[in-house]
Amino acid sequence: MGTSRPTFGPRFARYVHCGFAIFARFGQAFGMTQPLALFLYEKLLPGGQLVNRLQDLGYRVHSISDPRKLVDSAEQHKPLLVIADLEPHHQRVCDAIAQLKSNQATAHIPVIALTNTDPTSTVHAAARSAGATLIVGDTAILAHLSLFLDQALQVE
Repeated sequence: MGTSRPTFGPRFARYVHCGFAIFARFGQAFGMTQPLALFLYEKLLPGGQLVNRLQDLGYRVHSISDPRKLVDSAEQHKPLLVIADLEPHHQRVCDAIAQLKSNQATAHIPVIALTNTDPTSTVHAAARSAGATLIVGDTAILAHLSLFLDQALQVE
């Protein structure tokens, strides 16, 4: 019989992230570092909106548009997580995620992959096999960002 982990509902997660955002803003005033999200995207929508939402939650955001720069940027900037838009070149992005996960210095970084394809599509399968922690739809990520961040950052 294994040990059970306590589970917390969406309301708790919202309060945690609100508290985190307040703590992050307080930390800014005293010179503390905000967590960094590395964001790989080419499309302006929802990319720009997502950057704003992350910043509202207290994250710094470093954006890149070239999947070939993902591993180097992750090694250099040491983000807390990576958000990667799989569109429009999903295979190049999945290759970059696989390289990120095979690199000893960056393998621990959780990756949220964004796509609007059907969950049974080859895009989802490619992202899963590359090592994406979560695969989320573009519209869902905006509506439930704090929940997805909480889920991606859980330590197992």
